[in-house]
Amino acid sequence: MSKPNLTFSKLHSQYAQHMLTPSALAQTLYERANQFGQKNIWIEREAIPQLMEQTGPLDKELEKGTWKRLPLFGIPFAVKDNIDVAGRPTTAACPQFKYVAEQSCPVVDTMQKLGAIYMGKTNLDQFATGLVGTRSPYGVCHNALEDRYISGGSSSGSAVAVALGLASVALGTDTAGSGRVPAGFNDIVGLKPSRDTLSTQGVVPACKSLDCVSIFALCIEDATTVWEQCRDGGAPIPSIPFPPTFRFALPQTDQLEFFGNSDYAHLFDQAVERLQQCGGTLDRIDYRPFQECAQLLYNGPWVSERLLATEDLIRNQPDALLPVIRQIIEQGFQYSALDMVRGQTRLEELTKEIAPLWKDTDCMVVPTTGTIYTIEEVEADPITLNSNLGYYTNFLNLFNLCAISIPAGFTPDRLPMGITLIAPAHHEFHLTHIAQQFERIR
Repeated sequence: MSKPNLTFSKLHSQYAQHMLTPSALAQTLYERANQFGQKNIWIEREAIPQLMEQTGPLDKELEKGTWKRLPLFGIPFAVKDNIDVAGRPTTAACPQFKYVAEQSCPVVDTMQKLGAIYMGKTNLDQFATGLVGTRSPYGVCHNALEDRYISGGSSSGSAVAVALGLASVALGTDTAGSGRVPAGFNDIVGLKPSRDTLSTQGVVPACKSLDCVSIFALCIEDATTVWEQCRDGGAPIPSIPFPPTFRFALPQTDQLEFFGNSDYAHLFDQAVERLQQCGGTLDRIDYRPFQECAQLLYNGPWVSERLLATEDLIRNQPDALLPVIRQIIEQGFQYSALDMVRGQTRLEELTKEIAPLWKDTDCMVVPTTGTIYTIEEVEADPITLNSNLGYYTNFLNLFNLCAISIPAGFTPDRLPMGITLIAPAHHEFHLTHIAQQFERIR
């Protein structure tokens, strides 16, 4: 079964020409998903009767010709299993934590009301703690393109489902990079909006003050559409045309880190050249404040926030958590209120330090990750290699920046690499405009 084209424009064209119905699409994708059981993508899938219950009313909309009133009509989507869907279990990849949600997360609810088809819950690094996709009792989630390699996490199953043509879009979460790293490793788009634009009600907290709902998609336009339709607020939609040129900032050359991966370094250089071809002017900046901010997330008091969802389990059922997850979260017990005040004070200082950057540049550009690892490598050294993957990601939510990870080519071994465009809060439309220019000359 060949990989279907599930972009919104393609599906809506097929619906308009009566070449496809939502129920037929759901049936096809259900059967297609059966081919990839060894990838460990799903924690719970919708069965055929449940899918037909969803798609029956959509088929009628198509017959009546009223389907175009629904912006997400017939769009199949998956949901990371730390996000609530009414009437369905939420596990956060921990069977002992499992509960049945009474209400859906508002983003899920909006998508369904706008005509999207819910396909099921996807695998993740337990309690959204990890950037690797290997930390789940439901199995290691394998890379969509190369089984030996990690999928990235924590939103592993969501990214792989989109990459393999099992969903047009998928919801993830992003606290330290979980909505960007899996996008880069699976050759898809990962949009991490500003913290306050997509509701996190009904999301199992990782770090509640920092968590974001993120969006995986096959193209920038589709990710932007979901964000625009589901957002709570933020900046108004721009009504003026974007300028044909822009400025983008890179870390100083000696601050770029590829962990020995010369192929990723070469692809990043090529991506920078493409951005210049798009009308971009390159500046170099000091990356040190971003590095220091990143260290605050896992080597500072914000680790204590991870105890909000897991403290009872750690105290009463410690074996419910995977050892590596428990090791990370238990560090939260060591921090005091004074440590948090110190951390907040330093964060405020760093925020002021980077503020001048945004006066002179439209976006910052970094590799989504500096390298990729095999599953075997990560299992041999889970803490260090996971930390390496956060080199370009961990600071974003502390600074409340928005970002989008976009595909940037393949290594000679056919491993995908992504770059991430970063901008201040509420600059999503400007950011995606630049990303689309890059996408068009791919």
